[in-house]
Amino acid sequence: MSNRDFNRFRELIYNTCGIHLTSIKKTMLSSRLRKRLRLLGMDSFSEYYDYLSGTKSESSELGHMIDAVSTNKTDFFREPKHFEYLTNEVLPRMCRSGWWRPGRQLNIWSAGCSSGEEPYTIAMILADFATRNRVGEFSILASDISTRMLDKARKAIYPEDAVEPVPDGLKRKYLMRGKCSQKGFCRVVPELRTNLQFQRINLNEGSHFGIRTTMDIIFCRNVIIYFDRETQKRLFEKFYEQLLPGGYLFIGHSETLHGINDQFRAVAVASYRKPGGRYWLRETGYGPEPG
Repeated sequence: MSNRDFNRFRELIYNTCGIHLTSIKKTMLSSRLRKRLRLLGMDSFSEYYDYLSGTKSESSELGHMIDAVSTNKTDFFREPKHFEYLTNEVLPRMCRSGWWRPGRQLNIWSAGCSSGEEPYTIAMILADFATRNRVGEFSILASDISTRMLDKARKAIYPEDAVEPVPDGLKRKYLMRGKCSQKGFCRVVPELRTNLQFQRINLNEGSHFGIRTTMDIIFCRNVIIYFDRETQKRLFEKFYEQLLPGGYLFIGHSETLHGINDQFRAVAVASYRKPGGRYWLRETGYGPEPG
């Protein structure tokens, strides 16, 4: 891949999904895109770029290209302090304040869900808490830019070694062990899968996300590290608008909102809250009561 080709692809990828590739990513990009060239029977990166950006380009191929360059690293109960805080602080607080109660659905968004381990982890925690505390229902929107990862997430089938981080009690409740040809794999139980909706969302696209539901909790972890500062600022402005007053935002442990967005209040490690709303006022004693 020539420097000219790399710079053209880098600009196309940035404009499409906000991923910022530095010059040290040239070898990685070349290796991943070469597979698409072989599949399409193309001889050069220039030909592939023209195919993507020209009139004969198929829109689906742009999705395949983004799939090829996206990094999809995730695990069940990854960065467990977030789930400890969710279990021990956030959900009990929402229960005590009446935020989450019978007849009131809790709405959570896992943005950049990859192959689904994060939203299924959240679903296990919420289902277990709801059973023990007799609160309302919940719904999880699981989104990603990669259609390939979303297909995997919908199937909810994982190797047994991938579910090792799941506590034994939750494994017994929410995972089915495969038999015969499926031996060595587990699948999330159907009653948990029904709480998840999957949607392809490009976080960098448009002035909003096209989601009608305002969220109570948003997880967007280990995603913004691939964006430049201006893209990060735009993204968290949109997250702020998508979150209910008093709602929670979780980002990756290696990420920070410092210098990106000062509207959120830090409440724990890589955990933030949007001020305002009657529940925020009830719990903290300050913040404007909404009209």
